[in-house]
Amino acid sequence: MSSKNVVPIVFSFDDNLVMQAGVCMTSLLHHAKPETFYDIFILHDSEAKFPSSGILEKLFLQFSEFSIQYVNVGSDFRDAFQIRGITQATYYRLLIPDLIPQYDKIMYHDVDVIFRDDLSSIYFDTDLTGYYVAGVSTPYSDIEQYFNEKIQTTSSKYIAAGDIIFNSKAIRDDNLVAKFRELAKLNWKYQDMDVINMACKGKIKYLSPGFCVVGTTSEILKDRDQKYYTQEDVEYALKYGIIHYNGPKPWNTWCLNFDIWWEYYRKSVYFDPEYYYSFYNNKLDEYDRLPLIKRIKILLRYFKTMK
Repeated sequence: MSSKNVVPIVFSFDDNLVMQAGVCMTSLLHHAKPETFYDIFILHDSEAKFPSSGILEKLFLQFSEFSIQYVNVGSDFRDAFQIRGITQATYYRLLIPDLIPQYDKIMYHDVDVIFRDDLSSIYFDTDLTGYYVAGVSTPYSDIEQYFNEKIQTTSSKYIAAGDIIFNSKAIRDDNLVAKFRELAKLNWKYQDMDVINMACKGKIKYLSPGFCVVGTTSEILKDRDQKYYTQEDVEYALKYGIIHYNGPKPWNTWCLNFDIWWEYYRKSVYFDPEYYYSFYNNKLDEYDRLPLIKRIKILLRYFKTMK
């Protein structure tokens, strides 16, 4: 491993998302360059069963240049504010600089994500000197008023917390985790995202859209006349960008880029033909039961997105 480019990366999830995490990691490892080694850390609580189940270790049947280490976070953030059905595990990423002190810079990604490129370049090329965190913001948002009033910022300066790079050394040096903990006790609409954006305000580095392609980003990328991103950024994001399913999940329903998630599901060791065909049969039945006008609207919306 000494000759490899080691990229440390953290995930956090519970027993309900183990298969999805496996598909996410499949996409990550599928695109790894020969010289890249992923040092993977998985944060979990004391009740999680998957660390001893061997489910994620099945990835070694397909890939070799990676490691998996489980980190038990225990009952941290049990007093944190919880909303929208999201559990305290959402906050675990805030502890990463302290939980994994062997790295001064480290990536975090949610598992409702599909990777389409190697991450070593962005990891090593992102200079975080003078910054606490790096991530992707959007030029506009339908919750702009919330950003203005609650966070005292704008959507163009508010990063999504599902795909970020921490400057762990700076966070440790400035004891920022203590600030994370205090902010997490307050009532936030978007939990950890709000906490990160509040605590790191003024020391956030903004990355190109390909590092986190969400719905708003996709809307902009398909517009040939958009003025927010360079053509180079657009082409990269469309072909290689990290797809983050931050809304509806592709394993539950139709959604933007759902077919890409299923592509990697089929490539993974977690592929179950019965599960796969059951999903599509059920969704086709749902579609067939819709009124004609509704089906036409869905098709029009799909082809508009594909332009």
